[in-house]
Amino acid sequence: MIIRNGLVFSNGAFVNADLAFENGIITKIETISDARGESFDAAGAYVLPGFVDIHTHGCVGVDFCDADPAGLEKMLAYYGSCGVTSVVLTTMSYGEDVLRGIIGTALRYLGKNGYGAVLRGINLEGPFINKAKSGAQNPDYIVHSDADLFDRLYAASEGCIRLFNIAPELPGSLELIHRAARSCTVSLAHTAADYETAASAFNAGASHVAHLFNAMPGFAHREPGVIGAAFDCASFVEIISDGVHLHPSVIRAMFRMFGPRRICLVSDSTRGTGMPNGRYELGGQAIEIKDGRSNLVNGGNIAGSAVNLLDCFRHAVKIGIPLEDAVPAASYNPAQAASISSVAGSLSAGRSADILILDTELRMIAVFAAGERVDVV
Repeated sequence: MIIRNGLVFSNGAFVNADLAFENGIITKIETISDARGESFDAAGAYVLPGFVDIHTHGCVGVDFCDADPAGLEKMLAYYGSCGVTSVVLTTMSYGEDVLRGIIGTALRYLGKNGYGAVLRGINLEGPFINKAKSGAQNPDYIVHSDADLFDRLYAASEGCIRLFNIAPELPGSLELIHRAARSCTVSLAHTAADYETAASAFNAGASHVAHLFNAMPGFAHREPGVIGAAFDCASFVEIISDGVHLHPSVIRAMFRMFGPRRICLVSDSTRGTGMPNGRYELGGQAIEIKDGRSNLVNGGNIAGSAVNLLDCFRHAVKIGIPLEDAVPAASYNPAQAASISSVAGSLSAGRSADILILDTELRMIAVFAAGERVDVV
């Protein structure tokens, strides 16, 4: 297959080129004069790497924590239809037995093509977080840093836990961060840490921050907190660009502050994403989806989002993030953060043919996942 005449995003820039792939793998990006074989005309359109969502809980009425194979397949189909061709699905705080069941279901789909998006791993968001910053996480399941529990969960995952979230101020956290960082990306999340504690966590091996500004102290001129420490030390930070979690000015400021190569756009989507307004469930708690917002019924805290990553990408561009910065923030950067950039997140020879084609208004034209055409919404 050859995708012809598109504006291909390769090596950080748009180039007028054709893109060829075979057996699900990209073979070349150049002007191809040989007209033989199947082709797709992308004249005037953007040819982007399929997006990579590394922080997403659910969609279309289903949650990853349901541990339901049929539901997981439904989720993967929806992600693919929205141009998200790789996902690292995200847990909530639950007990060990439930988390093991979630992991067991995920292993059946890990790395497998044909469902839409490809499941590339697990993001363990709970339960090693601070109850004072629990947000939409159920405080009944939150625990202090239990290294043996982490080891058991990681072993059960057969190494597919890609991100591990933790509040560094809890007793034993720095030791666990040092231990876990040998196996996966350690992310600071749902934390009340000050600058010094967060900096110590990065020195111990953490390298990532979940949903910047949310469920953590603010960024103040004398108390820069986790955000200030992340600016000094972190490799990547997440931003939920859904028009709810962060003011547009803050998003623009963070792209300038951290630079576009350190920002990961994530959806933090819930089972209410892709569904009508109404009441749903997240981590054992009732949430309400209303007009693009997701909130806990009890207390009103923001509870994840009601949008997909393509929506977040479009919003970022709409509020002034340059397209050349927004594309890697939705693809290559998260793939790097989750250590899956060898297979996903960029368009280059040898990578999976995960391709998103948008028109100049960022409307969907086509999606290919591992070279297979995906039905789009």
